[in-house]
Amino acid sequence: MQWRTERIIFSQLFQSSMVSVHVPSLTFSNGYKMPVIGLGTWKSKPGDVQRAVVDAIDAGYRHLDCAYMYGNESEVGEGVKLKVQEGVVQREDLFITSKLWNTFHRPDLVVSACKKSLSLLGLEYVDLYLMHWPFAFKEDGDLIPTDADGNIVLSDVDYLATWREMETCVHLGLTHSIGLSNFNSQQIERLLVSAEVKPANLQIECNPYLTQKKLINFCQSRGIEVTAYSPMGSPDSPYLKAGMPRLLEDPGLHQVAHRVGKSVGQVVLRYLVQQGISAVPKSVTKSRIQENINIFDFELSDADTSYIDSFNQNLRICHRDHARGHKFYPFNVEF
Repeated sequence: MQWRTERIIFSQLFQSSMVSVHVPSLTFSNGYKMPVIGLGTWKSKPGDVQRAVVDAIDAGYRHLDCAYMYGNESEVGEGVKLKVQEGVVQREDLFITSKLWNTFHRPDLVVSACKKSLSLLGLEYVDLYLMHWPFAFKEDGDLIPTDADGNIVLSDVDYLATWREMETCVHLGLTHSIGLSNFNSQQIERLLVSAEVKPANLQIECNPYLTQKKLINFCQSRGIEVTAYSPMGSPDSPYLKAGMPRLLEDPGLHQVAHRVGKSVGQVVLRYLVQQGISAVPKSVTKSRIQENINIFDFELSDADTSYIDSFNQNLRICHRDHARGHKFYPFNVEF
């Protein structure tokens, strides 16, 4: 697939103390822009995250993907604060995402949960606030509430009620945009019927082993931008079991990477953004952080993208099977 220039708008030339990088942006239906490459922070260990944020901003990143559940928003905030104090960036230069965790879906908890993330991040607003999952966990306890047998305790809060309070977060100026994560097409369609504020973004697990073509097309046809998490196949995920194929070891991807003179990771990220979606690769390694943003000086051919399309196995790593019996579990339908 050719680079979707009609949906991609090039941002300003970002200046940093180390590099200058042209980073394309997607434009939301409400006019706000999101850089197509962001730094993912899921699974980044305490002590590593602040340095990763600093290195990312120095490398030209202006998009940081966070969540309350990740347990590291305060470190992200410290990294942002440092680069603002140094004059490398201003707050307005950055696009920062946070997410509402499952234990805060009850309507009376939503706004305070958003404010808690803002406090941890040291911000007055986030650019995007996502509902992390469509299903809720039991409130007023642990982030992963369990019963005596170790099973996660679910809540029956309807995500439509949660969404109304997400809209309140917009009205209060706590976030510029709101969106969804890990929702399926039927759930999105149900929400669109009643939403006062349209979801600007859907964040989903997406990579060449889980291409999500139908869901991406569904969202783009409705003016909802898509972000890919775990774009590298989440090689450090606790859900990746022995015997599962490792995306970054795929020989076909290595062939493409050798031909275009880039790393496998760079090929994967370029494959995603050429579909008009964004990606948030996680890393705490400076060289890898720099490598992941260096994808705008080459383009994959139609033959390359068609070839990579063929790698799809519908291989989902982050499946959350513990919620499979919940009425809002998202992965019981085709897309």
